[in-house]
Amino acid sequence: MSQVAVGVIVGDPNGIGPELIAKLLAREANTEQSLVVFGDRHLFEMGAKQAGVSSDFLEATNIDYRPMETIRPDQVTLSEMTTIAGQSTLAQLDEVLKACKDGVVGGFIFGPFNKAAMHLAGLGHDDELHYMATKLEFEGYICELNVMDTLFTSRVTSHIALKDVASTITEERILEAIELAHSVLAKSGIPSPMISVCALNPHAGDGGNFGREEIDVIGPAVDKARAQGIPVDGPWPSDTIFLRARDGRTNAVVTMYHDQGQIAMKLMGFDRGVTVQGGLPYPVTTPAHGTAFDIAGQGKADLGATKAAYDLVCTMVKGSKL
Repeated sequence: MSQVAVGVIVGDPNGIGPELIAKLLAREANTEQSLVVFGDRHLFEMGAKQAGVSSDFLEATNIDYRPMETIRPDQVTLSEMTTIAGQSTLAQLDEVLKACKDGVVGGFIFGPFNKAAMHLAGLGHDDELHYMATKLEFEGYICELNVMDTLFTSRVTSHIALKDVASTITEERILEAIELAHSVLAKSGIPSPMISVCALNPHAGDGGNFGREEIDVIGPAVDKARAQGIPVDGPWPSDTIFLRARDGRTNAVVTMYHDQGQIAMKLMGFDRGVTVQGGLPYPVTTPAHGTAFDIAGQGKADLGATKAAYDLVCTMVKGSKL
């Protein structure tokens, strides 16, 4: 059986994406994976120059390069948020999503996006995950997962106002977040994964003194997941649950809102964090950091998170085909 290819795009041309992808593709270790690379040649050449590597990687035997024309060289303005950069990003994304639907690639990694530029270009969704789901005509449960080494987090609510979190949390949403974490862990090759669920309120509600969400909503959802055979515990107070994770007593943490997990994960290793576009029918990963306009074009971008995202999507693509 032939190897399933992984897609690659650079993301926002004005950020550190071209540099990071050039560094990634120039690594000899990548020759074992079949890759399909989409985008403007001048962006890869620019990224290679920034990274101090040769752009010959586009001619590597394991790389199927698919040229695009999404932005002219004179329209690339490093460190700036522009409409044309957002249009380039969306064009790259549309092309690699089409490749997924056509069976050309089994998943992909993308360099950092700038959501504001994408909104200027007509994104039309809260974030790229919901845009991707629409393009793939996928109507199932989706949620970003964040990964630090072998620790995963999923979240019940994501890009919404903090004041709306409590009213948005339901048993169904919590159960879906647990199930998604369990599915992604399995595809990532983690045997017998353990999942822990965060409380919403201080001290896990203190028996109802500080709120009843743990008693009325979160606890029952954990019980239902356990009844399905998923190894899960909680709800645990959010100020101690990541100590359990740090000590290796759990493989994934299900949080109730965005920053509940993001703060802890980024403190644990910002330079290694990966975002998984969870729930989509194809594995999709990206480094968890942003476009880093403050260092764009300076050759300073750290490859750690991009390499981790690449390694994970390659593993997940293989796991999805088992």
